Amino acid sequence: MQLDRKHISMMAGAAGGGLAVGIMYLLSLETEFPLASIPFATSIVLMTGSPEAAPARPRALVGGHVLSALVGVAAFKLAGPEAWVAALAVGVAMLVMLVSDSFHPPAGISPLIIVMNGMSWSFILVPVAAGALILLAYSWVWTNYVRRQRWPDRWW
Repeated sequence: MQLDRKHISMMAGAAGGGLAVGIMYLLSLETEFPLASIPFATSIVLMTGSPEAAPARPRALVGGHVLSALVGVAAFKLAGPEAWVAALAVGVAMLVMLVSDSFHPPAGISPLIIVMNGMSWSFILVPVAAGALILLAYSWVWTNYVRRQRWPDRWW
């Protein structure tokens, strides 16, 4: 079986996803930086497996995670750790991402996690914004230099 460019690109995407999740896991263990407390693993799968998709754009990755976290913390601070608050926060986060053209499906679950665990405002910066920026840098290097694809086609 001869591998064409498409198959090589798929394998590189899968390898990049596995490597990134492994690095994230090790960083979480070594630094006690709670990267695993937000859905970065699903973002990694999207970013390395389908970098050409609109939800994999930098604006969607960073904006989606930050805006969803903001909605989650605000909902928790306003109404507490109730199931209805978490459900409403997820819906509001989806709407905010759609309206702001920063729809990133993995970020949609962040408000649920935030409300259930009572996260503070600082959670938006660390680990959410910091983690999204680290993932953005990783995705840029992996896609441009390992997969040899130009990414992103649009930054914002």
